[in-house]
Amino acid sequence: MNRPEPTCPAELTLEFIEGRWKIIILWHLAQGVKRSSQLSQAITGISRRVLTQQLRQMEQDGLVNREVFAQVPPRVDYSLTPLGESLMPIVEAMCEWAHTHRIPLAKYYLM
Repeated sequence: MNRPEPTCPAELTLEFIEGRWKIIILWHLAQGVKRSSQLSQAITGISRRVLTQQLRQMEQDGLVNREVFAQVPPRVDYSLTPLGESLMPIVEAMCEWAHTHRIPLAKYYLM
């Protein structure tokens, strides 16, 4: 089934970063190459299964590079592709917005 043409161009961006974890994964990978175990430890609340699903989807979408090293035990590194890096200004703008509006947003964490 074909998706309808988006009415707002931002909708295309949202298709790449939809969900709770993708922005957080992007932010951590922007800090440098990470293994899935490092991401799992750094991202509070994400299960291994969900992390793996999100990384696979982000790899399919061209946002994340997965590099497998043939060694025992196997090692897999994740990094941002140029397309993934191009999303970082959006992520940084979201971080800046959160810092600017920290006081009004605090009520959501106090519930």
